[in-house]
Amino acid sequence: MTVAEETDPPAPKKKKRSTLRETVMFTVGGIVVAVLVHLFVMQSFYIPSESMENTLLVNDRVVVFKLGGIDRGDIVVFKGWDGEDTIKRVIGKGGDTVKCCDAQRRITVNGTPIQEEENYLYPGDYPGKTFEVKVPEGRLWLMGDHRTNSMDSRSFMEDEFTGTIAEADVIGTAFARYWPFDRLAFFSSPETFSKIP
Repeated sequence: MTVAEETDPPAPKKKKRSTLRETVMFTVGGIVVAVLVHLFVMQSFYIPSESMENTLLVNDRVVVFKLGGIDRGDIVVFKGWDGEDTIKRVIGKGGDTVKCCDAQRRITVNGTPIQEEENYLYPGDYPGKTFEVKVPEGRLWLMGDHRTNSMDSRSFMEDEFTGTIAEADVIGTAFARYWPFDRLAFFSSPETFSKIP
């Protein structure tokens, strides 16, 4: 064995320092990416009330996507009328006329009835009082799926925006329920909304 070979063992110490530095850098990088994703791309919310039953139950957890547009039928989290994070379904967008109700107790949007009972409406539920609202541009008309147990746009029709909220107040669109695991589901806008002109 040569002298050079006997002095080789210290090399792994240098490698250990390099591995530690890489581990720290990857960990810090991962944390930064996670924070950026939370701030700008996705966020998790829990459901505090019965207003979206049976689509969402109390203590369900959903993930919202913060990028992209907002469509009728989407479930969105937004800064509510009281400034708190709130979750409801988009029924009408800027320029839409939302009316309740036709002879079959269906809500209409621009004269087209929405088939809610077949898709998401709480069994046997209905909107309650009659109304007709022209949604201002840049704003949204929102309702809970459990209509008789939801404070939504209908409850704030006397305000200056007739109960609508600004699109800018939307935090994101709920695209998945991830908790509890046995209720894992992905959300999309119900087909009935595609028929609205």
